[in-house]
Amino acid sequence: MSNLNLSADEWIATPKRTQELIRKYGIVLKKSLGQNFLVDQNILHKIVSAAHLDVQKGALEIGPGIGALTQHLAVQAGKVVAVEIDQRLIPILGETLAPYPNVSVVHGDVLEVDLPGLFAEHFGGMERVSVVANLPYYVTTPIIMGLLERKLPLEYIVVMIQKEVAERMAAKPGGKEYGSLSIAVQYYCEPELVTIVPRTVFIPQPNVDSAVIRLKVRTQPPVEVADEAFFFEVVQASFAQRRKTIYNNLSSRFFTKETKAELGPLLEQCGIEPSRRGETLSLEEYARLSGALLEYQGRTSIS
Repeated sequence: MSNLNLSADEWIATPKRTQELIRKYGIVLKKSLGQNFLVDQNILHKIVSAAHLDVQKGALEIGPGIGALTQHLAVQAGKVVAVEIDQRLIPILGETLAPYPNVSVVHGDVLEVDLPGLFAEHFGGMERVSVVANLPYYVTTPIIMGLLERKLPLEYIVVMIQKEVAERMAAKPGGKEYGSLSIAVQYYCEPELVTIVPRTVFIPQPNVDSAVIRLKVRTQPPVEVADEAFFFEVVQASFAQRRKTIYNNLSSRFFTKETKAELGPLLEQCGIEPSRRGETLSLEEYARLSGALLEYQGRTSIS
């Protein structure tokens, strides 16, 4: 592990150094891969600080690009593994990260990489591991949900993502940002917005503003559910058409014309007014509702 006393020319995340590397290797940035390189040291410091890394901890980075964030991680964490999908960037990372023996670069798609195997190979002996990354916007949700659903031994997920998506993840019941993504993330994590990131600190500039969000991974969900898959099915069904009431959305998914009259009493039993919309229900109310629906299906053998 190195230290933070680098000269200005040694940091990767400057407009000058970033442009030099892009020109040297003849890289044409791909919008399809969400390649926007951060050139602001202050933002990088905030990202890494939010993960509370030290020499006893590991960091998994997704999409290191040319290594700007990786470099900051390398001087803070005991071990860093960076997974990069773009083969063209591997030689650049070989150059920029050469001074950091605690960094390993893996070429691959994080959605396909054997992450449990990667953890076993690289993070053995580490006290804790966190994901720290500037995620491509087009695959933000699949990556984060994939990490959470695989129940990897993570302490934090600290990621820079599209501002609107970060706001949805951290949203509370009752607002327009609150939806199935909010519930899924908050089932697994405690979310906290760290900072807003203007589009002007990237090369090239994206079309939207970004935000850094920290997700503290829960050791146990905040609510108890008998069937996680069914719980999330109920949540998805409740937001099928946001303008419809919870009664209308659920009746069209889980009930027939002949049995839909039974939904009203079931909702009342859960303490939920049938006229409410999905965006007003808390995590606890969804847990009660999914349990009641599961019990109802068990009695009626309706699926």
